[in-house]
Amino acid sequence: MATSTTRHTRAVTKPVRHARRPRASRRVARTAAITVGVLALSGTTGAAALYAQVQGGIDVADVDQFLGDDRPAAAEEAAPVDGYAGRPINILVMGTDVRDGENAALAGDVDGMRSDTTLLVHLSADRSRVDVVSIPRDSLVDIPSCTLEDGSTTDPRASHMFNEAFQVGAGTTQNLAAAAACTRLTFEQASGLRTDESIVVKMDGVRDVIDALGGVPIDLPEAMDSPKAGLDVPAGQQVFDGTTALAFLRARTGTGNGLEMGSDLARIERQQQLIDALAAQVQSTNLLTDAGTLLPVLTSVTRSLSISSGLADVRDLAGLALTLRDVDPATLSPVTVPVIDSPVEAGRVEWTAAADDLWARIAADQPLTDAATTDPTGAATGAATGA
Repeated sequence: MATSTTRHTRAVTKPVRHARRPRASRRVARTAAITVGVLALSGTTGAAALYAQVQGGIDVADVDQFLGDDRPAAAEEAAPVDGYAGRPINILVMGTDVRDGENAALAGDVDGMRSDTTLLVHLSADRSRVDVVSIPRDSLVDIPSCTLEDGSTTDPRASHMFNEAFQVGAGTTQNLAAAAACTRLTFEQASGLRTDESIVVKMDGVRDVIDALGGVPIDLPEAMDSPKAGLDVPAGQQVFDGTTALAFLRARTGTGNGLEMGSDLARIERQQQLIDALAAQVQSTNLLTDAGTLLPVLTSVTRSLSISSGLADVRDLAGLALTLRDVDPATLSPVTVPVIDSPVEAGRVEWTAAADDLWARIAADQPLTDAATTDPTGAATGAATGA
């Protein structure tokens, strides 16, 4: 397995969660199920006009042309049904801070682009399980040579922030496909896992989806003020519109709800807090039964995505989604790559040896947590990955 030169074997400071799932993770699972359900509906109802509108909004990213041949071996392929039937899928999802068009108005005009949020989404071969792993953007990793849009290649970079790979691949032309490819290659080199597909989500897509749902109710334990992100909200129950929700997701510095830490790891926890609230809102709507609600949400999603070619057709997404409709919500529990504070660079983190176990489980298509057992006294026990 390929490893980063920055890995250490010190104690894990952020262990992978135990098999007992909190309520929040169940809501996250329901959100994922609802999302794929939306895609399934769009591909199976025969509504040609709806399909044409949604399909026309997808920006197809030919990521494969930049990936090259020096990559981990692909999983053995079976006869396709959903395009990947019979085999596990690893999808790298990147939220980008690219400031094009409306995104500049939302967050300011800044040169370059990086991946603010990166998730590995693993679908088990039997489609009974969805695993989600958050990759801290401040992780120090080695960035390999990447191919740019003009065919030239970049020099390898040792011990750089993970999210810089996106900017390196984007080059001066800010090509999203090349940016996604460089991020995928960086992840593959650091983890030893092959990624099958990728999705890049722009900031305005997050805003528009939440606005299409009528906002997201959220209950904050304390007021938050982040001038840099443009966030100033009181404590207590309230409804975030898309712009406020986006500021909440982006905020990393300020006061309230962990902003004092200025930490990307704390921001990941807040992002999961918003996902929890968003899941509850999605459940309370008739998103999957009312075309008037479904259409704007689908349109908002697809126009702000850059998707690798294997998932770029709505019908392909629908076929995959159909196989996930019966996923047990209890099988989904988002985890974060086990890290420690970097001893060589302040404000950065490094993956611990426990991350190797995480990637090994995914490579073997095994659950990320050991199954809980019951001892003679009736108490539940279970070992967590990386503990």
